[in-house]
Amino acid sequence: MTGAPLPMASQPSGMRAWLLSPEPHSRWQARLGRFYLGWRAFSRNPLAVIGLGIVLLLILVAIFADVIAPYSPVAGGDLRTQRLLPPSETYWFGTDDQARDIFSRVIHGSRITLFVVVLVALIATPIGLLVGTVSGYLGGWVDTVLMRITDIFLAFPRLILALAFVAALGPGIENAIIAIAITSWPPYARIARAETLMIRNSDFIAAVKLQGASTPRIILGHVVPLCLSSLIVRVTLDMAGIILTAAGLGFLGLGAQPPMPEWGAMVATGRNYLIDQWWVAAMPGIAIFVVSLGFNLLGDGLRDVLDPKAAK
Repeated sequence: MTGAPLPMASQPSGMRAWLLSPEPHSRWQARLGRFYLGWRAFSRNPLAVIGLGIVLLLILVAIFADVIAPYSPVAGGDLRTQRLLPPSETYWFGTDDQARDIFSRVIHGSRITLFVVVLVALIATPIGLLVGTVSGYLGGWVDTVLMRITDIFLAFPRLILALAFVAALGPGIENAIIAIAITSWPPYARIARAETLMIRNSDFIAAVKLQGASTPRIILGHVVPLCLSSLIVRVTLDMAGIILTAAGLGFLGLGAQPPMPEWGAMVATGRNYLIDQWWVAAMPGIAIFVVSLGFNLLGDGLRDVLDPKAAK
């Protein structure tokens, strides 16, 4: 019979019914409902859940590094008896050429990796978002100038351009973060511009103009929020590239300086002992691989949820 109510077993109840209500009573309820539906779609992808678990584990390890690490990440032991020891019950990942516990250094290195990823995202994303939305909305000579500048940055490989900036600024983790951020914003600008071109002539934008809204208010209040979902997906997928670029700078001695336990610098140290003491380079290398894989899997899952057209 048309219009008959659903059986009791198939009707949502309790909190789930409140979240899935077709007529939410507040914006907060509507937002929670959208988040719940997004989580259901995200959790259907087991690889995305694994990626989320890896990223959450990275965050927890970085927060509690002082508790987890059994030894100091910078102070070494006795060079005569504890240097280049293989993995064992005492030293889970072995020791390096300075008799330092590699497991403790990898654990503390997660803080540097998370620090780099978060700061680069916080610096590069707003720049790319602002450049892309302004360029796409205003058009004309503004669009031409901003996009040609973007093309110049895109013409160079990211690592090569970052090397040039670090060489000019000087080695160090702070300068490496600035260099990576400077080279990371152009793809975000391109995505934001493409999204802006699709919505700048929409009816709701015309209605906002008729209400007397200024151009900055339209861009910041209406265009930018609509570009965020695609940008979040791209930023998450770029996290692996940011980690590899930071590790590459550290490997070349232009990133974090000794004795900081940066994973790329640890791999550079271990290359001298790769044949006989493989664990010195392999352990931080595995950490780079696992964390990069986690961000890639998480980005794929977020793309399926936030940008279903791209997933198809």
